[in-house]
Amino acid sequence: MLEPKKIKYRRHHRGHRRGMAMRGNFVAFGSYGLKAMQSGWITARQIESSRITIARVVKKIGKMWIRIFPDKPITAKPAETRMGKGKGAPEYWVANVKPGRILFEIEGVNREEAELAFRNAGHKLPIKTKIVERREF
Repeated sequence: MLEPKKIKYRRHHRGHRRGMAMRGNFVAFGSYGLKAMQSGWITARQIESSRITIARVVKKIGKMWIRIFPDKPITAKPAETRMGKGKGAPEYWVANVKPGRILFEIEGVNREEAELAFRNAGHKLPIKTKIVERREF
């Protein structure tokens, strides 16, 4: 499971997800990418689930890049606990995603295989996504 090795603070604020992605918003490594069309939190488990789905298509012939990392801890208090007594313990990790962010990239597969892989991976994610091609500058 993805999670940071070391962090400065154990607990984060929730923050906001306004605006578009300013970085990580173009296909930089592979030929095809999976792009976020909505903002949201993507959990480490959802990233791992999508990775397995893409790897099933890419196998050994292609290469895959994961462009997001879950570095935000989400806390939760135990069930049936009274109010107060501080913030809960970190429960799981999420990646904060804004529209335009490239989530995954692949290379070494044709367009049909890339669409199949990314369509199946998109079903595992809580946000709308679309498949994009690399464009030369």
